Amino acid sequence: MSTCLKQKEEKILQILERLTQETAKGTPIIVEGKKDIETLKTLAVKGKIISAKTGGKSFLDVISEIEKSRAREVILLLDFDRRGKEWTKRLKQNLEKTKIKPNLTFWTKLSKLVGKDVKDIESLATYMETLKRKICNS
Repeated sequence: MSTCLKQKEEKILQILERLTQETAKGTPIIVEGKKDIETLKTLAVKGKIISAKTGGKSFLDVISEIEKSRAREVILLLDFDRRGKEWTKRLKQNLEKTKIKPNLTFWTKLSKLVGKDVKDIESLATYMETLKRKICNS
């Protein structure tokens, strides 16, 4: 049990480390809200993080902000719930039309690892704490 949890923790930490490496190259991360940004910072992910759903932004505002960043690629890291999946799909399609590459690798890997345990990015830090406690107690 604990080795399985330990492996899961290590895989998530590796994903977060790679995420930080990508943002260090200038690739922005798109998340849903302010709490998602705070969570990524808590998890030591640095770099440009754009919030898609704060300040009354419309979908077009988000696309416009991404275009203004002049990034050739963006990392989509929206929530794992139904609405997050819908936004991810819409953003992916619209970004491809503007010749900006949407990177879904991190979202897909994290989604598979956390499964039904985490429905949004803002819960990731709490999930990691719980995982650490379970590993220590077993």
